[in-house]
Amino acid sequence: MLFLFLLFLLPAVLAAPTKGVVDPTVTISHPRATILGSSGPNKIDNFNGIPFAQSPTGSLRLKPPKPIESPLGAIQAVLPAKSCPQFAMNTDTSDFPVSVIAKLSNIPIFQTITNAGEDCLTLNIRRPSGTKPDAKLPVLVWIYGGGFETGSTTMYDGSSFVTASVNWKMPVIFVTMNYRLGAFGFMPGSEILEDGSANLGLLDQRLALEWVADNIEAFGGDPSKVTIWGESAGAISVFNQMALYDGDHTYNGSPLFRGGIMNSGSITPADPVDCPKGQAVFEHVVKHAGCENAEDRLECLRDLDYTAFLDAANSFPNDVSYNSVSLPYLPRPDGKVLTDSPEILAESGRYASVPFIIGDQEDEGTIFSLAQVNITTTEEIVDYLQNIFFFDATRDQLQELVSKYPDTAACGSPFRTGGFNNWYPQYKRIASLLGDISFTIVRRAFLTLAKKAKPDVPFWSYLASYGYGTPILGTFHGSDVLQVFYGVLPNYASRSIHSYYLSFIYDLDPNSRANHMDWPQWSGNHSLMQFFSNHGALLADDFRQPVGDFILENFKALHI
Repeated sequence: MLFLFLLFLLPAVLAAPTKGVVDPTVTISHPRATILGSSGPNKIDNFNGIPFAQSPTGSLRLKPPKPIESPLGAIQAVLPAKSCPQFAMNTDTSDFPVSVIAKLSNIPIFQTITNAGEDCLTLNIRRPSGTKPDAKLPVLVWIYGGGFETGSTTMYDGSSFVTASVNWKMPVIFVTMNYRLGAFGFMPGSEILEDGSANLGLLDQRLALEWVADNIEAFGGDPSKVTIWGESAGAISVFNQMALYDGDHTYNGSPLFRGGIMNSGSITPADPVDCPKGQAVFEHVVKHAGCENAEDRLECLRDLDYTAFLDAANSFPNDVSYNSVSLPYLPRPDGKVLTDSPEILAESGRYASVPFIIGDQEDEGTIFSLAQVNITTTEEIVDYLQNIFFFDATRDQLQELVSKYPDTAACGSPFRTGGFNNWYPQYKRIASLLGDISFTIVRRAFLTLAKKAKPDVPFWSYLASYGYGTPILGTFHGSDVLQVFYGVLPNYASRSIHSYYLSFIYDLDPNSRANHMDWPQWSGNHSLMQFFSNHGALLADDFRQPVGDFILENFKALHI
């Protein structure tokens, strides 16, 4: 919970205006507007809440985003931007310890800080103070994570990263965009598919990138030097942006981005928008909303009061509940925007041929495995996967998968901690399995496919171990946000990753300007850069290889 509060409070501190400093003003053309920003105490210009789409409310709820076509006049871009509607926490008191976190997150001050509402399709920009329109600085566009359930530009202020870029003498323009979450952005179902309203959150992201292409030059950025960066669902979104429209990432004849960085996320194999699981989600929302008998159920959802629709949309467990990362809302193939399941798009090379960096935290699964305390045996793990996650898998397939994880705490996650940190008897085993099939080893499977599909496209991979020793959680999923994004701990990990990333943003090569050890491309000898708090090292990407082989051979059974 402290982690969440830090994410919300840090931006307010970093973006506080400075007395006596002339506030920056930028004029853009698409649409015509004059944007009035502010300068913070760290010599960073801040522009908050710039609209990039029409408000997705009323008849535009559950519809693809529409660009703004009329002039906006003067925009006071100084206050914190409104967040898109956030997925509510499950407060079932039997779901300990998740229920404790949930109750804390629902206190009034937390709800006030989130400042959420439907009229939320805006972006924030951070740049070094004094940047001129002709500076042509590289542009870094951040796509936030949060399981496609939570997240906002307010949570991820890029000021500290811009400051780091200036200190490394590689200054950048930093852009963050809001996109619709939960049912607002990723509602599945046959009615949604027939309406052409699937994957709205991805379309929001794409429209924001088009806004950047149209307008970032006025802020001193170079639209031909855009890198997209995301964490968790944001990293999954980075690959999806690479794969949208079968890899067509052009706009007005030019690429929208030239590189990608994926922290803890890559391909997420999924059944289509109108699959049985997706349709069940739609039916659940419709029933909860009281629209099950409506002549047009989708229009009924659009006509609902905001709070009524929010309540219906959020009537599922969240991603740190017992259901874990078996999400109700996520990108699913729709045959047009996302034409197929991501692993099929990767295997067939239907994604943009841009260099990328991709990696994981060592203990991705721990934070998603806290609530399954009732699972005590191997067969109960198989039941759990069959009933919650993988409806297309046979029981024999799931038994084979689980068998690849020894029933001993010494082998589980947090890794390299022996028999310690086992929250409940099967905790470390479940944590290692969920972390692998959602993040760490599915990443390796993706890279195996990418190497074969596009052997000439360079990419680099890593494993972060700088949180080793954290009780129960280890180097857990999301811990890189404070470590890397904000650089709160000014240790070797923060310094080296900043220099590698900035070199990549400038030259599409993490080694070009970094003064740390050489980071080899993964396609050479399948080596990872392993980041520790005080040093880096190369690690062979062959750990738990039987799991990787299983994933490659059984991708279809692992669709969610």
